[in-house]
Amino acid sequence: MGLRRLALGSALLTCLVLGQLLAAPLALAALPPGNAVTDPAAILRDALPIQARDLQELQHRLESTSGDLRAKRWTALAGTVRRSQTLLTSRRESILNDLPVRARAEGEQLLDQLQTQLQSLASSSEAADRETFLADRRSALTTVGDLEALLVGAFPFEIPADFAALPRLLGRATVEIETSKGTLTAVVDGYNAPLTAGAFVDLVQKGFYDKLPFTRAEDFYVLQTGDPAGPVDGYIDPATKAERTVPLEIRVPGQDAPYYNHTFEELGLFKATPVLPFATLGTLGWAHSDAALDDGSSQFFFFLYEAELTPAGLNLVDGRYAAFGYVVDGFDVLEELGVDDRILRARVVDGAENFQAHA
Repeated sequence: MGLRRLALGSALLTCLVLGQLLAAPLALAALPPGNAVTDPAAILRDALPIQARDLQELQHRLESTSGDLRAKRWTALAGTVRRSQTLLTSRRESILNDLPVRARAEGEQLLDQLQTQLQSLASSSEAADRETFLADRRSALTTVGDLEALLVGAFPFEIPADFAALPRLLGRATVEIETSKGTLTAVVDGYNAPLTAGAFVDLVQKGFYDKLPFTRAEDFYVLQTGDPAGPVDGYIDPATKAERTVPLEIRVPGQDAPYYNHTFEELGLFKATPVLPFATLGTLGWAHSDAALDDGSSQFFFFLYEAELTPAGLNLVDGRYAAFGYVVDGFDVLEELGVDDRILRARVVDGAENFQAHA
């Protein structure tokens, strides 16, 4: 077993396990409080490399209904939906004109679909029907996300030439992970972590993870796998006969490209939140040793986010490890997995065309 990579950082474990934040007091003092976005679909929508003021305003307005829904403030919910309908009507042409010409026919269909979905959402809010409201909101937000995806253009930055030999994912891919407890579905994000997501997709396509066990499972913390049998603890590139490693890769909002091989602490970014935060159950993270930031090779972990034990603004995994995607389906399976389980098979089911073996 590669115990060094299984450690994930002894200081980090001291800080996080069971919510006992006992180390790094200076960093802790500088971290901000706040309400974390914990819905993986919302995080992925926000992480798209686009500028879409009208659509994103509509998206955030619909997402913001969660508080009123929990409090059963149906009058306020109905008002928010009506304002959302007005926003869509008044800015429909602007939204359509922002789309590439090639995508406008599809955009028209999606806007018609969204208009119908908002009408259904208005009806469920007026009827104070919580379950129907949730389903209608989910459908509307999915359509908003589909519209936003039409705005994505060329890959948003140039990957440093130092990493030209490494695989990369220039977009997103969906991966199904069949385990001994059931199947998980995850979306991996190459827009913000192209080398990390690329290494993962490459190994999935090679069948590297098939039949590998989960080697670490800690309640409310991590579930880790990717350690191959034998004396090595990573992927050996058959061309070089050496272990292939991936740099630490974390992108911050407002930055043109990710930071490589620097923690937030080293960069003085104590108040920063990554574009891909460890903020929800099933965040995919790339493991590295305590000794180095750039020796992650194949091992990855599912972050077992628990809101009460990981307060917003006090997540010490952010800025120390690279997140590269999110589980979007199979959360019940994820919560059942432990060290007696294993991956049976992993496969890319969408987005394989975004993968490149090297520059």
